[in-house]
Amino acid sequence: MTSTVAANLAAVRDRIDAACAASGRSPDEVRLVAVSKRIPLELVADACAAGQWELGENRVQDALRRQDELDAVLRSRGLDPAPLRWHFIGHLQRNKARKAAGRFALLHGLDSEELGRRLGALAGERGEAEPVLLEVNISGEEAKHGVAPERAVDLAARLAALPGLDLQGMMGMARYGDSEAGLRRSFASLRRLCENARAATGLPLPVLSMGMSGDFEVAIAEGATLVRIGTAIFGPRSGP
Repeated sequence: MTSTVAANLAAVRDRIDAACAASGRSPDEVRLVAVSKRIPLELVADACAAGQWELGENRVQDALRRQDELDAVLRSRGLDPAPLRWHFIGHLQRNKARKAAGRFALLHGLDSEELGRRLGALAGERGEAEPVLLEVNISGEEAKHGVAPERAVDLAARLAALPGLDLQGMMGMARYGDSEAGLRRSFASLRRLCENARAATGLPLPVLSMGMSGDFEVAIAEGATLVRIGTAIFGPRSGP
């Protein structure tokens, strides 16, 4: 399976490079997060062995356990886990904030000032700043988390003013199976919101996290700087 994961990663990276070239962008502008949720750790270690050190999980308890377990798997294979960068890509509930605080390179799912205050206070206890993205519901689906687009810039400004938070940009998910035109509209809307938030906050907000296995090339065309890809690397998952 090592060769399969490595080959899939190489194919995804080639597609990222091609999408960047088609948009007149440098591949260095787009980072890949391999979505490792519910993937056997041996396969995740295969990805690390192939040079993929940024990983994404969406459940706090699972993620914390897998962080420790993957370190052991990597060491058993002679790999140093130091380069690992874990991303929390799910919706973070306020009651899980303390467990998640300080454990991830980036929290993608912040969508309320209340949660921002909680994370900022916890970061202050550590003498650090928590790196976060503001999640925006760009698809308009009730089942999706994220702040409504019309409230996003105002919330970004309020989050940017909170001590202990390092607001780095925005995250959003387009409607699954949408047409290319629909995907473009969704991703372009997030790009414009992030641009407006830069003007409102004076912050660089360099991260635009959008695009998954089925739509990342369209997301790159609309300005994504971070894409979250699982199935195209590891294959289909089982379970919820």
